[in-house]
Amino acid sequence: MRAWTPDRLAAAAGARLVGPPAATAGPERVTIDSRDAGPGALFVGLPGERVDGGRFAPQALAAGAWGVLVAEEHAEAARCAVPGVLLAAERPLEALQRLASAWRAELDATVIGITGSTGKTTTKDILLALLAPARRTVASRANFNTEIGLPLEILAAPAETEVLVLEHAMRGAGQIAELAAISRPDIALVVNVGPVHLELLGSIEGIAAAKAELIQALEPGGVAVVPAGERLLDPYLRDEIEVITFGAGGDVRLVSSEDERVEVDLAGRAVELEVPFSQAHLRENLLAAVAAASAAGVTPGGRVEVAFSPSRGQRVVLPSGVTLIDDCYNANPMSMRAALDDLIETAKRADGSRSVAVLGDMLELGPAEQDFHREIGDHADAVGVDVLVTVGPLAAAIGERFGGEAYAVADAGEAAAVVGELLEPEDVILVKASRGVGLELVSQSLIESEA
Repeated sequence: MRAWTPDRLAAAAGARLVGPPAATAGPERVTIDSRDAGPGALFVGLPGERVDGGRFAPQALAAGAWGVLVAEEHAEAARCAVPGVLLAAERPLEALQRLASAWRAELDATVIGITGSTGKTTTKDILLALLAPARRTVASRANFNTEIGLPLEILAAPAETEVLVLEHAMRGAGQIAELAAISRPDIALVVNVGPVHLELLGSIEGIAAAKAELIQALEPGGVAVVPAGERLLDPYLRDEIEVITFGAGGDVRLVSSEDERVEVDLAGRAVELEVPFSQAHLRENLLAAVAAASAAGVTPGGRVEVAFSPSRGQRVVLPSGVTLIDDCYNANPMSMRAALDDLIETAKRADGSRSVAVLGDMLELGPAEQDFHREIGDHADAVGVDVLVTVGPLAAAIGERFGGEAYAVADAGEAAAVVGELLEPEDVILVKASRGVGLELVSQSLIESEA
C-alpha cells in the first residue's frame, strides 16, 4: 500500500482522515500491536475484551508509526501526539476488513482459500512448497485465519504477489462466509469434512454447510477442489464453477508411493514428486495441494521442500533415541485416528520400538463427546498402542476402551511428570490434544530434559 495516499487509504477503509495528512505516501505494513508500530506501520487499534487498543494510538505515533486507525474518541485523543496520519472509524475492525478487501482487489493475484475439519494448515504448507518455485506466493501464517488474522495476512501480501493462499477458520455458521467476503477466493479448497465443532453446529451436515460457504463464495468460473466421494458437499457444487476432486477415484489420485517418492495421476498426467514425509494423511493432503496448484496453473514436480507449521506432526529424535511426534496443536476424531496410525507405522519402522500415546481432551464435540473419546480408545487398542496416557476429564474415556498399559492424569503438568518416568530409550511417543489442553508443555519438557 506504499503507493496509496492517505486519502485513498481512508476511503478504502471507510474511515475519516482527521486533519491534514502528515504524509503523501501510504504505509509499508499494518499491525494491531502498538509495540510493533514502528516507522512505516499503520497501527489499527482494535477493541478487546479488557483493553481497547485504540488507547495506545499516542504511543504508536511516538514510536514513529506512519499513522493510526482507531475509534473516533482515540483519534481525537491522539491529535496532540507526535505527527502522523490519523484515521478515525466507528468500528475499527470493520475498517481493517474493508481495507483488506480493497487491497485484495488491488492485487493481481490468484487467491486460494483453504478450509477443512483437519489438515488445512499442513495442506497449506504443502501447497506453498508446490507453488513457490513457480509463482511469487504468499501463504497465511500459523493461526492467522480469523476475522482479524485473515485481513492482516491479505494486507501483508506485497504488491507483486501472484498467488495468495489463505486459511479460513470456522467456529460457527456464517464465519467462513464473512471471511470469504473479504478474501473473494478464485479457488476454494475443502480438505475434508469431519466431526469438529459439533458443539456449535450440531451435525456433520451442519459442518459441511459451514465449510461449503467457501465454495458458495466462488464467482462463476471459480474452481472448487473437494475430496472425491464427499457427498455432503454435493449440494453446494454448481454448474457455473469448475470442480476438481482428489483422493481415491478422483481427478487427482495417488498411483504409487515408495519411501519419499510418489507418483500422482493429475487428471491423466503423470506427476512424480519427492516429499519429506510418508504418513498416509499427509499424502492425502498432498493430493489436495497438487489439485489446488493445478487449478492455479502450476504443475508441480521433483523435490518438494516443505516446512510444516509448529506442533503439527513434527518429528524430533532426542539424544536418548526417543522419537517425539509433536502434534499437540489441535485434535479431533479424524486427526486422532490418523495420528495413531502414524504412531504405529513409525514404531514399526523403528524395529518394533514401543509406541506411547499421550492423548488429551478433544473439545467442542457436543453431546456425543464421551462416545467420540471411547471410539479413540477402541482405535488405539485395535492398532496396538503399547502405552496410553490420557490427559483431562474427557480423555479419560479413551482409557475405558483400551486394554494395554494406561495412565490417566488431570492436566499437562501431570502428564509431563508421568511421561518423564515411563519413557524408555528408542520409544516413539505421540503427543496430541485440542489446543486448550496445552500439551506443548509435555513436548517442551521432553526436549528440555535431554538438551
